[in-house]
Amino acid sequence: MDNQNQLKKSLTLLDVFCIASGAMISSGLFILPGLASARVGPALFLSYIVASIFVIPTILSMAELASAMPKAGGDYFFITRSMGSAAGTVGGLATWFSLSLKTAFALIGMGAYIALIPQLRGVDIRLVSVLFCILFMLINLKGIKHAGRFQVALVLGLIALLVLYITKGFTAIDIHRYQPFAPYGSAAVFATAGFIFVSYGGLTKIASVAEEVENPAKNIPLGMFLSLIIVGLIYALVVFITTGLMDADKLAVTITPISDGAAVSIPGWGAALMAIGAVLAFISTANAGIMSASRYPLAMSRDGLMPAFLGKINKRFNTPHFSVIFTSIFIIASIIFLDLELLVKAASVFLILIYILINIALIIMRESKIPNYQPAFRSPLYPWIQIAGVGGCTFLVYRMGSTPIAMAAAFVLVGLLWYLVYGSFRTKRTSAIIHIVERLTNKELADDLLRVELKEIIRERDDISEDRFDKLIKEALVVDVEEGISMNAFFKKVAEKLAEKLNKKADYIYDLLIQREKDSSTVIKDGLAIPHIICEGKKEFYILLARCKEGVKFESERTPVNTVFVLAGSKDERNFHLKALSAIAQIVQEKEFENNWRNAKNVEELRDIVLLAERHRMKEK
Repeated sequence: MDNQNQLKKSLTLLDVFCIASGAMISSGLFILPGLASARVGPALFLSYIVASIFVIPTILSMAELASAMPKAGGDYFFITRSMGSAAGTVGGLATWFSLSLKTAFALIGMGAYIALIPQLRGVDIRLVSVLFCILFMLINLKGIKHAGRFQVALVLGLIALLVLYITKGFTAIDIHRYQPFAPYGSAAVFATAGFIFVSYGGLTKIASVAEEVENPAKNIPLGMFLSLIIVGLIYALVVFITTGLMDADKLAVTITPISDGAAVSIPGWGAALMAIGAVLAFISTANAGIMSASRYPLAMSRDGLMPAFLGKINKRFNTPHFSVIFTSIFIIASIIFLDLELLVKAASVFLILIYILINIALIIMRESKIPNYQPAFRSPLYPWIQIAGVGGCTFLVYRMGSTPIAMAAAFVLVGLLWYLVYGSFRTKRTSAIIHIVERLTNKELADDLLRVELKEIIRERDDISEDRFDKLIKEALVVDVEEGISMNAFFKKVAEKLAEKLNKKADYIYDLLIQREKDSSTVIKDGLAIPHIICEGKKEFYILLARCKEGVKFESERTPVNTVFVLAGSKDERNFHLKALSAIAQIVQEKEFENNWRNAKNVEELRDIVLLAERHRMKEK
């Protein structure tokens, strides 16, 4: 990909944690507890815990996918590469739509808390929301590092205020307010968990900026899990305490529950302090919302599913400026013209559906057996944890009722229509699901686009600097033999291949290979051989890769050899010969090497297995 369309890696683990946390601690905590308590009663904190448990499978799936494919667009990118462009269009638009509306809702929600500050009462709420949206747009246009630092300051300040609220609130709760504990039954706990599910949407926002994260293989999974644990604990404690601070009838009708609770536990200045905290929360959500939502048009534009101008990167600030502006305009339009209440209700079901797709995407990527799918983090308990995630999310959707489901279905149809009218003519992309069909039908259907793309992603993710061994592998001859073969017949094939490279007759090379084998066996271990010969000249070194599925029968070995590295070098390359042996030793010791080598579809996949292996690379002089 053109370097001009590449994003700079500048987000640290703290940035990852704060972007995810800042996107969660907002309306889900400062507004929804009042609305949700009317549905479930004092058991509301259990609904938050249940929702966090249902999120865990998706977090594991997202962490693996993001560690394998840290690219802008997050879940859209994963869904497209696993299920194809049509599913990716629906997922990308749905995520961009829900993130943008959640951001608009957060900006409008600021008004309810701003009204609690005496000096600011009477201001035009929507005007303030639009002005803040423009401010965050400018911050994000200047660069994600500036936006990320701003997010860190906001989130750390917000967590400090909530810790104060929890500490003061514990001493002021009235235990009698928890009776009756679940007046609407246990079913209401699950239904309400679906209603407040959008509160955990921020956890996966970080995947949308994964391309800009330093050391994504470590920082993305760790940041997401830290955010889930810490914010999930804060959610449960704050909601539990707020329930004990307020009468049920008052809590059910307020849209400022945390400030109202603080008025009880911290008399005099508590309400104003929590109003400031709420404004910080909404600011952090809006900032993170624009930051992450704008990466979806960028990613879709790269794939030809949205207009090309949305994929442009600003040369000065290295940010997707058109995508940021486009997203901000949509948010401003939503603030001014839309009634958000019903759309916010639908946001949870959109999020749940996206979570279902993410779990399915991971299953497809694993089962495709593409060698270049190499996640640095692997989800435990595969595939059962993903199946549980799909089943759990489906159960929550069922419990939410028919109206949000109908809205989601309508949006899916709109997304498919956009793909048919616009995207289907501009993109031809093979997804991982085609590789599964190949395995089931034994027919070659997929092209090499996904393999090559994953290869480049790994090189960028692992910061692989090409050394001399890599260059030799890229130019290496490859022999791929289906049937079982004797050592002599195999060496004849190798000699014929190397003859042109070495500018020698095949018989001469064959004799060298046979003589080397007579001196001592070149079989290093079961299934692996490294024959090597000395060729004439100076500064000459060549590598030939060979796979024999049924095995080469070396005369001195009982076990057939499936993997062969043939080395041919001049005498002055003795030192590099030893370095090449060291590189090969590291490559073949990888856990999945033998399985990947055996299942590779073609010679290019064989070459990629060697090129992308984790090893110590030689420093070029």
